[in-house]
Amino acid sequence: MNILVTLNENYVGPLKVMLWSLFFNNPGESFRVYLIHSSISDQSVAELEAFVSKKGHTLHVIRVQDDWFTDAPVVLHYSKEMYYRLLAYKLLPAELEKALYLDPDILVINPIRELYDTDVSEYLFGAAYHEMISVKEINMVRLNAYEMEEYFNTGVLLMNLTLQRQKLNEEDVFAYINKHKSRLILPDQDVLNALYGKETERLNEFQYNYDARYYQYYKFLSDGEIDMDYVMRHTVILHFCGKRKPWHSNYIGKFHSLYKHYETLALREN
Repeated sequence: MNILVTLNENYVGPLKVMLWSLFFNNPGESFRVYLIHSSISDQSVAELEAFVSKKGHTLHVIRVQDDWFTDAPVVLHYSKEMYYRLLAYKLLPAELEKALYLDPDILVINPIRELYDTDVSEYLFGAAYHEMISVKEINMVRLNAYEMEEYFNTGVLLMNLTLQRQKLNEEDVFAYINKHKSRLILPDQDVLNALYGKETERLNEFQYNYDARYYQYYKFLSDGEIDMDYVMRHTVILHFCGKRKPWHSNYIGKFHSLYKHYETLALREN
């Protein structure tokens, strides 16, 4: 399986935790991890290569020009590296037909094969949207995308690279950013939804992009069905969305102990 990550030096530690959870909960799978970056130190890259290799997988490093997306807006904990996923089809090897992008603030807690094998042959992307937290109308106005039916989260993206190479154009991305800079709040996510939302396949959010902030909310609205047992048995990707992260000392969240458990195991590999 081809796994894509894009990040800067600040997220190397969380990336190791995410990768450890991926490897641990997918025994027997072979992963090719593609790292696209512009500023991670050689030492950190070497440590990542050793970390991935030790678990029997391979790391492929792609360094891009540091001035790429220099003028694109960044917000709070979001960096310019978030944009690299939008144009990954230009940077990844030409023979790759599919890749699964994963944010580093994720735990993979169940097998990922079914997600990876999801048919997106007619779509540019596969992604989840948070149906229970409707902000569609606000985003339609903010992004000037009045036919937008949902607002997808870009932390997990199943990428049809073959179709992207045929249909995507980097100039469209740059033009949209330049035109709507003042309106972009979650920049790369806003761009994908405004330009490519209609060509994105819907993935089940509770399985493939469960927002860890909303455990009680999900449980209440599902009449108790989506409880802790459900998450541990059925959720594949647990996503720690938002600026508060489980590796921060002041983090308080339902899944904090679970994250710290995986973090401890991953650190043992260093």
